[in-house]
Amino acid sequence: LLRDPETYERFEEVIVTHTCRDVAELTYGRDLIDDLLKDEMMIELIGAENLAKLRYYPTTTREESPKMGRITTLLKDGTLFRDLGIDGIGPETDRAMVCGSMDLNLDLKEILEGYGLEEGANSDPKHYVVEKAFVG
Repeated sequence: LLRDPETYERFEEVIVTHTCRDVAELTYGRDLIDDLLKDEMMIELIGAENLAKLRYYPTTTREESPKMGRITTLLKDGTLFRDLGIDGIGPETDRAMVCGSMDLNLDLKEILEGYGLEEGANSDPKHYVVEKAFVG
């Protein structure tokens, strides 16, 4: 999704949240974003102005870091929205892709549905999808 120009054409902002136990575990996400923003082919394909819409929100749950907490908690208590300066999320303007452990995916599904988002699939697009790679 991050390498698809349509993602940036459809939305005013593209927010990637990434939660790990420790700061070192956040390296993958940070490198993914940094590499994308430096990739000349992607800059040409997507456009620098569109890539400027990309925001990265890393958090940790155990090790001290600038932003701490489970993404589920940060969504429920509004911290995520305050930190990002956004009003919240809703089905009229927002889409989500969920990827994590089974428990996290289930928790996020419940939270997103609480905001009025409906789960979709390739054959029936809606407001959010769940990555099935980690489903047991």
